[in-house]
Amino acid sequence: MNYSGHMATDPVAPHPARTPQRMIGLIGGMSWESTLPYYRHINEVVRRECGGLHSARLLLYSVDFADIEALQHAGDWDAAGEALADAARALRAGGADFLVLCTNTMHRVAGAIEAATPLRLLHIADPTADALAALDIARVGLLGTRFTMEQPFYRERLEARGFEVIVPEAEARADVHRIIYEELCVGVLREASRQRFREVIAALVAQGAGAVVLGCTEIALLVGAADATVPLLDTALLHAEAAALRSLG
Repeated sequence: MNYSGHMATDPVAPHPARTPQRMIGLIGGMSWESTLPYYRHINEVVRRECGGLHSARLLLYSVDFADIEALQHAGDWDAAGEALADAARALRAGGADFLVLCTNTMHRVAGAIEAATPLRLLHIADPTADALAALDIARVGLLGTRFTMEQPFYRERLEARGFEVIVPEAEARADVHRIIYEELCVGVLREASRQRFREVIAALVAQGAGAVVLGCTEIALLVGAADATVPLLDTALLHAEAAALRSLG
């Protein structure tokens, strides 16, 4: 696998003895545009590892993102957390063995989800930090929604792993946030927005970022390796890979 938003295409020998054992509980729909790649990536990894006709055992609880987005922008994180806690309970009742929250921003309420059931939540920042460690860099740029870039919940998890995290300046943060919600979440891909992301990424690199975390699961729909001079880490792909491997036991 590479970190530019695409699965590696080199053939990998399957492990015939491996089969999907654990049921993945996906909390998705935030937005559904980026939940689709989760399903694809998870099944690609299972096929790669197991071969044959094997595919992932998973359940998907897809929320109505309009409800969640309204709570985000109202600052009502308690209500948003309870909504996702309900999703976690439903997935546990359905037989899920662990949980995957298919969004970066809503890890702001990871604690509420973890408290709702005894199931483990596979935090999206952890496989991201593992990938950063493999790149052996110290300073990393972070792109995402305004909540992810400006609030500490995501940045501090990376900092706890020893990385210095930098974010764009205020005007660029506003542009990134707007493009995510007004365009990427509704499936709109504009060349002007791709160019704006390139500029924002270049500014982070100029500040010493050795890699840039695409800390919103929609961003990799717009930009990839060709848009930067440093590695771009697709958090959705990394998260999906980790989930698939965990499901194999």
